[in-house]
Amino acid sequence: MKPTYFISDLHLSPDLPRVTAGFLALVDHLEGKAEAVYVLGDLFEAWVGDDNLSEYNRSIIDAFARLGVRGTAVYFLHGNRDFLLGDEFVKSCRGFLLPERQVIQCYGYQVMIEHGDALCTLDEKYQAFRAQSRHPLWQQGMLAKPLTERVQIAEQWRAQSRMHNSNKPENIMDVTPQAVIDTMTAAKVAIMVHGHTHRPQVHELTVNGKPGQRLVLGDWREAEGSAVIAVADEKGIRLTDWNF
Repeated sequence: MKPTYFISDLHLSPDLPRVTAGFLALVDHLEGKAEAVYVLGDLFEAWVGDDNLSEYNRSIIDAFARLGVRGTAVYFLHGNRDFLLGDEFVKSCRGFLLPERQVIQCYGYQVMIEHGDALCTLDEKYQAFRAQSRHPLWQQGMLAKPLTERVQIAEQWRAQSRMHNSNKPENIMDVTPQAVIDTMTAAKVAIMVHGHTHRPQVHELTVNGKPGQRLVLGDWREAEGSAVIAVADEKGIRLTDWNF
């Protein structure tokens, strides 16, 4: 059985050429060599609708489609930057869209996967926006706006996010430990993989009285040309560097 890969927080954009090249290099590297690739949110810096078919976005779609053609299953979860990513995009990528929180079977392990923003429960202002922006009627209204207007709105959101985050305490920006334990306990899993916080690390936990792990993926960094991803195979699930 081939390895399975987990990536998140690429924040793909024409403004990040090195990250884009690194993603395309990973696709080339994995063609025919990966059982599955899970994209755990924030694939794009912003995704304002599946009708935004720029040349850049088409190049990303084509890359995922190549993986699908070669037999790699590609799965997508929503993040806080790409929650408007829809069925048309996923279909074009020859992929599958999963719920925002999902338990998967991976080499004999039960693994909880999600983006990670839902675990940041101390950030009450963001959680209120998250609840609003995930509502089908809110999304329907947003997608009914002209594409140019949606692009402008997304730019405003990012500017506001940068301003608000610069003033937030560190603990609010991270996941709430008890939320992690509660989520894993309810799902009866010992392993969780997520992104969002840009703080890659393996956290050792106790879940249901047994040893557990929380693997945090890293963001893709333009200046450093590196990212922390996860790979699962017969040896287990672990973090590894992808340099580009």
